[in-house]
Amino acid sequence: MRCGYFDAGVCRSCTLLAEPYQQQVDEQQRHVRAVLGDPGGVTWLPTVTSAEAGFRNKAKMVVAGTVDAPTLGILDGHGHGVDLQGCPLYPPAVSAAFAPLAAFVTRARLTPYDVPSRSGELKHVIVTGSPDGELMVRFVLRSTEALARIRKHLPGLQADLPHLVVASVNVQPAHAAVLEGDREILLTPRETLRMRVNGLDLHLRPRSFFQTNTEVAAALYRQAVAWADEAEVASAWDLYCGVGGFALHLARPGRDVVGVESSAEAVASAEQTARDAGLPGTRFLAGDATAFALAAPDMPDLVVVNPPRRGLGEPLSRWLEASGVPRVLYSSCHAGSLARDLAHMPSLRLVRAQVLDMFPHTTHHEVLTLLERTPA
Repeated sequence: MRCGYFDAGVCRSCTLLAEPYQQQVDEQQRHVRAVLGDPGGVTWLPTVTSAEAGFRNKAKMVVAGTVDAPTLGILDGHGHGVDLQGCPLYPPAVSAAFAPLAAFVTRARLTPYDVPSRSGELKHVIVTGSPDGELMVRFVLRSTEALARIRKHLPGLQADLPHLVVASVNVQPAHAAVLEGDREILLTPRETLRMRVNGLDLHLRPRSFFQTNTEVAAALYRQAVAWADEAEVASAWDLYCGVGGFALHLARPGRDVVGVESSAEAVASAEQTARDAGLPGTRFLAGDATAFALAAPDMPDLVVVNPPRRGLGEPLSRWLEASGVPRVLYSSCHAGSLARDLAHMPSLRLVRAQVLDMFPHTTHHEVLTLLERTPA
């Protein structure tokens, strides 16, 4: 992939872009295997590759510049805006939204937040695109000062972007490197963006997490289901379930599936998908994954964990070690934290693994592992 911003040195977010793509993929797998120690007896599946461009379903654009000449992109080292509206990472539906959104900033008189002076209102515009080309747009503001103007001019934006189905304002008042705040104000009748993945319509609310690469996420879920079906598991937990990607794919007649997630919004999304799809035997709970596991009276056949970058942590890892659960599917976005967690679970042996290139042109990765308990 060629990128004029990278070539000009104005954006280096894709740190590996100068390397041939296959070389990136090969180095990624070597890195993951080295970090995990590559114990014997592990079957490594071929790496799942990605499209080199147009693969990111979400654009987190910093808004800077002025009301009449806003930039959408990133900030340079001095806190000034670098416009990246032509970034090739985004699919056409997302890219096509940038110019109308910049015009909307001007029309609604949304003053971009200036980091050096700590003044202004609009911090970010977050655009998410579904596989069907529908859009969700979120305006991250310092306060609600501009809310009435956004509501007033929203019909014009919807006319410019006919596929815009969900719009919201997020309030993030702190002067800090934090993407969003706790308060979300919906502006449209539709509350969710439908993300069609492997024939399932996953419902994504504004503050819900979803994998950034839809096609690679679909492959991730397919592989997890294949391993679970092969083992003929009758019950499964999906801890850190988000909008239910793993749990909803695992749902089968005769299989009991429980998803646990701290975000109530994400749980509501998962429940909506389960209702719409008529999936039997699925339950979703809003709460702490570790607390749920420690309090549960019975163990499932399979535990799926997809924790944040920091990993499971010692309490949950040690619980899994002592639990007697026969199998764990661990999806990790950081091989280092995965390795630390595995060290606390010596009875759960790594038997299969697959690297998925969720984030091309960077050193970030996703790795799906199957752990099986070693007989005593």
